[in-house]
Amino acid sequence: MIRKISRTMVATIAACLLAFSSLGHARAIDESPSALAMTTDAVILRPALLATTIVGAAVYLVSLPFSALGGNAGEAGKTLVVGPAKATFVRCLGCTISGRKQETVEQSNN
Repeated sequence: MIRKISRTMVATIAACLLAFSSLGHARAIDESPSALAMTTDAVILRPALLATTIVGAAVYLVSLPFSALGGNAGEAGKTLVVGPAKATFVRCLGCTISGRKQETVEQSNN
């Protein structure tokens, strides 16, 4: 039973991560983080946000039948999975706002 739940959760998380490839077109941001902010982000915040994304996905899966009956499954998914995933994967190192640095956006357009 536990193995089946584990496989289902891994498959769901993998599907969510593949769905986030469209987030590459996030809005450009203009921030200049310090070295301390970048180090803190890389060592402490990103692992914590990744754990939050994983736990949020698990909570979303458990609450999905109830939120589907309530009609807010999309809102629950955005709050529990997409929000933490954006903060984890679509944010420059040390930045406080989710998005891509302007230089990165310009390079990809050329």
